[in-house]
Amino acid sequence: MLKHRGFPGRMPGTDFQFTIRRPNPKGVTPLIRRERFRDRKNVDKRVDLTFMQALWEHFGDQPFERGNLDAGRLSWLFGREVVPAEDPFDPESYEALLVIDEAAARASFPEAFD
Repeated sequence: MLKHRGFPGRMPGTDFQFTIRRPNPKGVTPLIRRERFRDRKNVDKRVDLTFMQALWEHFGDQPFERGNLDAGRLSWLFGREVVPAEDPFDPESYEALLVIDEAAARASFPEAFD
């Protein structure tokens, strides 16, 4: 599992996790598309924004390996702002390649690109 050096481990001042320390011994948690409903808490929206900013600052528009990025946090963006960069895509692989869909990310999180 690739560890993304320099990537924030969590949202500052909170327990919202962005990375994992070690591979899951029970198997890789699959990436899924989680629905973001309009009535989500403001803190959840801020965490998504902060995570998107970290992804953009670290990877930009280049493909990146899933590595030690938290599957739960990625799943809130997966299928919209973060999409597979390879075909076929294995949602249960730490080596899976992802890429930021810049147009979708800018539409959802314009503050992340200021």
